[in-house]
Amino acid sequence: MKKSITDIQVTGKKVLMRADFNVPMDEKRTITDDSRITAALPTIKYVIDNSGKLILMSHLGRPGGKVKTEFCLSPVADRLSTLLKINVRSMDDCVGEDVREAVARMREGDVVLLENLRFHREETKNDPGFAGELASLGDVFVEDAFGTCHRAHASTVGVTEHLPGVAGFLVQKEIEYFEKVTKHPEHPFSLILGGAKVADKIPVIENMLDKIDFLMIGGAMAYTFLKSRLKGVGASRVEEDMADIVQRIFEEASLKNVGIFLPRDHVIAREMKENAARRTVKEHIPDGWIGLDIGPETLKNYESVLKDSKSIVWNGPMGVFEMKPFAAGTRGLARYMSRLDATTVIGGGDTAAAVNQMGLGKKMSHISTGGGASLEYLEGKALPGIAALDDI
Repeated sequence: MKKSITDIQVTGKKVLMRADFNVPMDEKRTITDDSRITAALPTIKYVIDNSGKLILMSHLGRPGGKVKTEFCLSPVADRLSTLLKINVRSMDDCVGEDVREAVARMREGDVVLLENLRFHREETKNDPGFAGELASLGDVFVEDAFGTCHRAHASTVGVTEHLPGVAGFLVQKEIEYFEKVTKHPEHPFSLILGGAKVADKIPVIENMLDKIDFLMIGGAMAYTFLKSRLKGVGASRVEEDMADIVQRIFEEASLKNVGIFLPRDHVIAREMKENAARRTVKEHIPDGWIGLDIGPETLKNYESVLKDSKSIVWNGPMGVFEMKPFAAGTRGLARYMSRLDATTVIGGGDTAAAVNQMGLGKKMSHISTGGGASLEYLEGKALPGIAALDDI
């Protein structure tokens, strides 16, 4: 077990906190979705309410180690100031004399937001000198950016060489749910995988086959599985180099008594366009047509499997959900899961976006804030940013 923020004293302390404020903005630099900011509020408010001095750090976008104004964090400071009803000071850098002086003048309950960490190449290289400079600003380190925990960066791993490191409430919840489903799941346990590439999900399947009872597959990756079962997939995306691996998965699943469920019908079109003529077909997709969503019969079949499940993990949409004509499978599955009496864990990325767009986030047990990090957790890998934190 990792220590959390409630296991340490923050009163009067300089609390250096890694947050994930990598939020989308429009061309006017207006934040279009502040869910990552609001997700960090419980930990932020805990430090303020307990009279800590909070120094926030984050990245935004991929500036490649250069200062680029479109990736400055000042809009985040403005949004935080509004949400917290206090002035959050935005710095022009994350290290240097100005930053050190601003931190030295902080009073209990103050909040300072450092500038984009990735304006410095040393951040992603986990440069010891840069990590030491960041760490010198705080007395304790709080990790609350699950979305970067799978990266061994200066702000996630390097700083823990110098400071006691604990989990914030957001990361603590991520650990709690992923530990539960990977180590102590209730059965029956269903794993739903979708998205584009089989290759991205193979390590997850291989790690989870010992733990699950049912595996349901959708999205573009389903067509590689279907072709291996000699189903007609038309012009749908198929990863030919995955054929042997897919065959091995079927064999291993059979040995472990894991049921694999594939689409029985498909919503198809000749091209991936919102206004393309579409139709629903059973089992075999005709030549020249592309599978772009699971059909209604598949959705009913998957619902019948999920009905009695006590644990469900879902990573990857069932179709091209960004286009309304091909969103029914993903939306239907989300609606059904939201009504179940089960532990429901949604992987980050597109799946989380789809569920949140529907306003169903609060009806799931947990929606992960990290797509890559949640995948690596399900692959059974140790996440560097979590491994580096202090144990209880």
